[in-house]
Amino acid sequence: MNEARHPMSAHPVRAALLELIGREGAVTATDAARELGGNTGLYSFHLRRLAEAGLVEEVPTSGGRAKPWRLAEAPTETATAAPVGPSAPSDSEITLVTRGLEDESYRQWLEQRDEAPEEWRHDEAFSQVVYLTPEEIAGVAEVIRAVIAQFRYRETTPSTRPEAARPVAVMARLFPLLRPGSE
Repeated sequence: MNEARHPMSAHPVRAALLELIGREGAVTATDAARELGGNTGLYSFHLRRLAEAGLVEEVPTSGGRAKPWRLAEAPTETATAAPVGPSAPSDSEITLVTRGLEDESYRQWLEQRDEAPEEWRHDEAFSQVVYLTPEEIAGVAEVIRAVIAQFRYRETTPSTRPEAARPVAVMARLFPLLRPGSE
């Protein structure tokens, strides 16, 4: 099968969205923000551009505010032709896009922090170098995921959110600091 890369899929955010939709089947802008980092407005914009290019389409729904998107179905008259669509980006490309979106979200926070209500102007950004084995890295990541998982239900069940709750980005990066020639 000869897949040609569509020009619209060359944009890193759009490539990440197409990969996510291909993996999940359908996503909303909120799903994309949760999975890839960044904000829903960014993904909503790019989903609409992908729809204009014919690469994604809205999933028919019975109402509500959520607008899920899926990969566009190929028209039946071209079903026998070689498919034209995005080739899946590599895991490293997706990782770079995701980390870049996280960094951009944090930069936006820093730029807009003074406009937030007083009680929301503080963040808990920190970093620390620790010495771990590969198994310990996996263990620390598992603990962080377990803590975050305690709050994920609030995304899909808004009635469970405390009145003062707001969306908060949680980012953790555990990676070895490899130096050339080190063991």
